[in-house]
Amino acid sequence: VQLQASGGGLVQAGGSLRLSCVASTRISSNLLIGWFRQAPGKEREFVAATRRGTGGPRYADSVKGRFAVSTDNAKRTLFLQMNSLEPEDTAVYYCAADFTPGPLSTWQDSNGYGSWGQGTQVTVSS
Repeated sequence: VQLQASGGGLVQAGGSLRLSCVASTRISSNLLIGWFRQAPGKEREFVAATRRGTGGPRYADSVKGRFAVSTDNAKRTLFLQMNSLEPEDTAVYYCAADFTPGPLSTWQDSNGYGSWGQGTQVTVSS
């Protein structure tokens, strides 16, 4: 599956952004799709992921209550609504997907995703 991410930008702390990720295929129950981010000098880290029919998205502890994932299946799009942004959220955000996902406990492992988008920069100023 091919992924195209967009929506990044520069925002002040406390502000909001919404990222979009358009997939080349419909977002079926077979597809695990989510977001990772990578800040300068740091490893890529899990942000959130979702799979239809599995009881809802999963989030990293650092973004729970501030970020929300949703999908628009008609538009083949995954969204990441980011509220109450903090300077620590500054990173390149990548959407990722896989048609053969492992159990929920593995969703935070970037090795479980075979397809990646190109990344979109999010910068939060203090």
